[in-house]
This record gives sequence, C-alpha cells and structure tokens, in this order.
Amino acid sequence: MSAEATPESTLPGTAAETSPDNPWPLQLLSRKLKAHIERAPAAWIEGQVIELNRRGGNAFLTLRDVDAEISLPASVWSTVLDRQKVPLERGSRVVALVKADFWVKTGRLNMSVKDIRPVGLGDLLARIERLRQALAAEGLFADSRKRKLPLLPHRIGLITGRESDAKKDVMRNAALRWPAVEFDVREVAVQGNTAVSQIIAALKRLDADPHVDVIVLARGGGALEDLLPFSNEDLIRAVSAATTPVVSAIGHEADRPILDDVADLRASTPTDAAKRIVPDVAEELAMVRQARDHLRRSISRMVDRETDRLHALRSRPVLASPASMVDARSEDIHRLQRRTHSAVSTAVVRALDQVHHLRAQVRALSPQKTLDRGYAVVQLVGEDQAGHHVVSSPDEAPDGTPLSIRVAEGRFRAVSAGAGQLVEH
Repeated sequence: MSAEATPESTLPGTAAETSPDNPWPLQLLSRKLKAHIERAPAAWIEGQVIELNRRGGNAFLTLRDVDAEISLPASVWSTVLDRQKVPLERGSRVVALVKADFWVKTGRLNMSVKDIRPVGLGDLLARIERLRQALAAEGLFADSRKRKLPLLPHRIGLITGRESDAKKDVMRNAALRWPAVEFDVREVAVQGNTAVSQIIAALKRLDADPHVDVIVLARGGGALEDLLPFSNEDLIRAVSAATTPVVSAIGHEADRPILDDVADLRASTPTDAAKRIVPDVAEELAMVRQARDHLRRSISRMVDRETDRLHALRSRPVLASPASMVDARSEDIHRLQRRTHSAVSTAVVRALDQVHHLRAQVRALSPQKTLDRGYAVVQLVGEDQAGHHVVSSPDEAPDGTPLSIRVAEGRFRAVSAGAGQLVEH
C-alpha cells in the first residue's frame, strides 16, 4: 500500500484511529514522528564524555550522566569541536546543546550536538556555591535543625569507600578511644556516577536501624571533581531528612562540600571524626578518679568540720554537765510549787472568811431571826383554813376575823377582837 494508492484524506487522522483494516503507511508514521521531534526545542545537558571518535567532518561521542548509569550517544560536527580552546578528551565534563533529529528513511533517532563547552573548576565551584545559597535560604543549614550527638554511642554507622584508609582511620581511632564501640560499615562508591545513589541507599538503611546511634560519612579527601557527589542536592536533602545524627568527615579543607553544612557535625578528617564521636576511655577514667578524689576530700572536710562542731557543742557547760541545768530548774520548780501552794492556801482562807461573813449577814437578814426576836406574822385565814394575806393594818382584821399567827416556834390560831386601844402595863 502507498500514499498514491491510498489518499491521506481516507487515512485515520490520529494513531488512536488506526486499525488492522485501516492502518497507516510506514512513511506517514515516519513523517509524523519527524514533525513531532522537530518541534522539540534544543536543550542544554550536562554529562561526562566517555567515548569520542572523529570520522572526517563528523565526530561521534557518548555522554554519561554524572550521577547515574545513563548514557546518550550523539553526533557533532568537527567544526564545533575545533572551536574549543582545550581539545575534548575522554573523561571531560561538559555541557552540550543537543537537538533530536529523526531520519525518515532509516527510522533512526540521532542526538545532534549544536554546541559544547567544557565545565571548568570555576564553573563547578560557582554552581556549588549557588546550590549552597539556595539550600541555606530554605533553612537546611540552620542550627535549630542540628541534632545533638549521643554522649556515648553504642553503635556507629560508617559509610565509606571499599577498603579505604578513611574506614581504617575511623575504626582504629574510635576503638583506641573506646574499645567497646561497635560499627555497622557500609562500603559504597565515594566518587563517580553511582556514588550518590549508593551513599543515599546506605544512609537510609542505617537511619532506619534503631541500634545505630550516629552515622559517619567518611572519605580521605580528593580532587574537587571526586568530591562532587558530596555536594549533590539529592544527597544533601537525604542527610537533612535523616533522624539519626550525621557526621561529615570528608577531609578536604580547601573546597568544602555542601555536606559539611547540612551535617550535624563537621569533622576535618576521618581521624578527627573518631575523636569527636566517642569519648577517650583513659580521659574518662581519669576524670572519674579526679571526681572520686574530689568527693573524698569534700566528705573528709565535711566530717572534720562537723566533728569540730560536735566538740565545740560538747565543751559547752550545758552539755558538759547537763544535770546542773536540770537541778537548777528543779529548784525553781520546787520554789514555784511552794509559792503556788501558799498563794492558793491564802486565797482559800480568805474566801472561807468571806463566806462566813456573808453567811452571817444573810442570817441576820433572815425572817426567822426577826421571829426569834419576838415578832409575829399575822395572816388572814381563808376558806381552805390556810393563812393567806398578811395583815398590815387593823382595818384588814375587824372583830371576829379568824387569824393565823406565825411565831418563832410555830403557828397558832386566833380571832380578832377588832381595832382597840392598846393598854400598856
């Protein structure tokens, strides 16, 4: 089937409308792919040159990602390469402007390099510094995010190169300072395009282990290009997200990687890291002995001081002869008892005299005493034959009125003879 045999107006308009009975011609698919790819703009990419072959006016190269095992073949005109001040070679780190091309006849996709530039140390440093400032603006380096290292870690997670000197330095110096320390070592690539992924994977495994108290990332220095994984944004964010304290021990003073800024503790070298994460057992024992001596001296001084105070107290008269104080107080008590008895007795006698006096007064005022002196009480006799009203006037007892008369020795009856003249003899 050809385009001449089948007009495009009768063909499906989109790939989704094709079917076994109404397919696209191959050339139509190729033309549509070419039109779609050509609409894609050129893009600047960064990578490392791992292959470079010149063939006449063309050159073929392969670029590999700096952080992953991904490569891309591309072609470039020799004139583009000739413009470089420093010839490109394998291992060069470059940025390239690439544009996808599709060959209709062969169905091949080719990445064409329109421009290529080597990445120098200055460019790398500037890029690292821009990333450092951006992450700092996010607050990833703030002191408030720093986690405190344990005083005595039981197990240390160590991420380092395979059979590296950094691994030996950390483990040897830590064991010398604290022999009981334990290590969980994860050997990874510490440079190259796989370093970042391996370091992040090891970091996450150690961070998930509850027995690991602190994590150390150690490498024994190196060139700036070799230390680029420790300034990778993915690794920096992974360290920031870790819940276990992280120590950076890269050992490169000239060009400090960003890992030093985000880590909870920065050590200048792997040896310095070992010294700062575990205490020195000899120093700790010396401090214990010093503290024990200080405590012993303090207790001795306190005991001596209290002994002197006891001697001073015992030398006082009141403690030297405590019975004298009791005897003196006993005499005071006896004297007070005598005074109290005398005072009470006097008061009782006076009270008795007063009672007798008051009794005599009461008796002198008693009606019985008046009767004893010859007086009588005259009362009218009522119907009940009992004396009631006291007669105080002769008019109250006319002639024939029955009377009841009370004298000192008793009571008797009488009849009034009426008012009359009293005859005195």
